[in-house]
Amino acid sequence: MIKFDRKALLWSVLLIFLIFVLSLLSLSQGPTFLPLDTIISSLYSQANTSTNIIIQEIRLPRTLLSIMIGAALGLSGAALQGYLRNPLAEPGIIGVSGCAALGAVIVFYSGLTSIISIALPLGGMAGAAISVLLLGLLAGYKSSVMTIILAGVAITSLAGSLTSLVLSLAPNPFATFEIFFWLLGSLADRSFEHVKLIVFPLVIGIGLLLTTGRALDALTLGEDVASSLGFNLQRIKWTIVIGISLAVGVAVSVSGIIGFVGLVVPHLLRPIADFRPGILLPLSMLGGINLTLAADILVRVVSQGPELKLGIVTALIGSPFFLYLVIKSRSKLQ
Repeated sequence: MIKFDRKALLWSVLLIFLIFVLSLLSLSQGPTFLPLDTIISSLYSQANTSTNIIIQEIRLPRTLLSIMIGAALGLSGAALQGYLRNPLAEPGIIGVSGCAALGAVIVFYSGLTSIISIALPLGGMAGAAISVLLLGLLAGYKSSVMTIILAGVAITSLAGSLTSLVLSLAPNPFATFEIFFWLLGSLADRSFEHVKLIVFPLVIGIGLLLTTGRALDALTLGEDVASSLGFNLQRIKWTIVIGISLAVGVAVSVSGIIGFVGLVVPHLLRPIADFRPGILLPLSMLGGINLTLAADILVRVVSQGPELKLGIVTALIGSPFFLYLVIKSRSKLQ
């Protein structure tokens, strides 16, 4: 136990250090590369210079959102995989991502974004809230794991169908393209308005998920054992559902859909956590931040013209990883 705790602590320190390094790299990247001394001086400067405006009003909010959204996705993936005891579970399986995207798309379609600057994330947050209500109505409070999954799949399918319907009914092709590209996921052109809007519900969601660590450890021994140890499994289930809905819902409402972070990161860090969900939760939160920061930096480094979409880059990172897992599992069976 002591050896494992020391290993987890060392990895946590390493991941935190990488977050610091990647954050500085994120602040330096853009159409114009900025050196480290310029970044540090701009962060503390009150002067109204162009460099200070670029750092404080454009790049700093983007970096903070990368940290917040990465933490939400990585932690949510680990919590859901731990509760469902399924390594292929990811936050979108309960319908939160799809409904948040639908809410944002409806706002796009209605034209509210031209009237209210934060209408888009508000629409996404409303969609995420509706997904929780639908999940509660369909699955009920005392539902099984399978019922939760089936209800989530149904909600996701419905949200996807309605999103496609809204896209097909868009009044002009420019609106359709704008909606489509937003759905691909991006952190470009975000401001401190977006940071302030999502920070409170996101912190609550992350806090709720982090409280479930001991219960998830007990669940690895089976539901009967966890219940005998005094854990209320229904309360744990809805704590996870509400935590994911808050964290991922507000993340999607700002960034669009960024896939694979909540799926890949727990896979990578599970051996380090000795396959204990309670240890994996904070590690996955840190790992999600690192992956999101790195992917957002890559988006800006490789793009010569228009920026690549963040969701595309994370998919390109995640897909080969799962191909590797398939090949590895086949080799073990032979």
